[in-house]
Amino acid sequence: MIETIAYLRNELKTCEDWEKDQSDLWFWDKLGRLPFKLIDRFTPKFIQKKVGLILDELGSYIQSGGTYLSSIAALKNYYPNQNILTLEDVENLPIASMDEAAARLSVNRKRAATLQGASTGVGGIFTLTIDIPMLLGIQLKTLQDIAICYGFDPADKNERIFIVKVLQFISADIVGKKAILQQLSMFDSNQNEQSREVVSELQGWREVVFSYRDQIGWKKLFQMIPIAGLLFGAFINRSAVNDIAEAGTMMYRKRAILKRIKLKEEE
Repeated sequence: MIETIAYLRNELKTCEDWEKDQSDLWFWDKLGRLPFKLIDRFTPKFIQKKVGLILDELGSYIQSGGTYLSSIAALKNYYPNQNILTLEDVENLPIASMDEAAARLSVNRKRAATLQGASTGVGGIFTLTIDIPMLLGIQLKTLQDIAICYGFDPADKNERIFIVKVLQFISADIVGKKAILQQLSMFDSNQNEQSREVVSELQGWREVVFSYRDQIGWKKLFQMIPIAGLLFGAFINRSAVNDIAEAGTMMYRKRAILKRIKLKEEE
């Protein structure tokens, strides 16, 4: 299929319509912080300390990169019948092919999150405290891989900043969501200036992590029941990865389309 500017603008509108739909805040999300304070109160101190150390490790990773950053080599299976060896190969693919790769990736990650949630849900509160950083890790990995699906390199610090903002978007309230969408809509227009602004407003990775933790806190209350937590854990983790995959896909898809439109207009 030939990608005309008209086609690309129509696809861009799909992304913009999705952004408008994010203005609704689920009632249950307003209850996010209180329940998790209850979890903290009844969680043994040594477990809280362990969770804190893992969260700090993830924070260091996303800020400075690491040896286990996603790579195009690990994602070749999501491009059947395509000779994909480099990120430049991905950038030259049609948007539809990028969408298909991101969709396959999302299905794979939701399946993994379901299994993880079920396995950690068996043990109630003790495995719950392990499950939270593990779920966060899957979501971060998913966002990095979606970035690659649309031709962006998560090894680039600017992309890690963008990924942090997408994660922050998921856990934000309605006012926060609008502000973050506004920031991300201008991310590529003046990247250096915009990146500095985004970094200054993060107020530290740890705060972002605990905002995320509080946002999913009420959902995880149901996972505290041993054995029954298996079902709750599977459902909750699948839902959480689905949300992050949807947001990441739409936001990276929009950037890829805008980039493609700009190239078309310059031809």
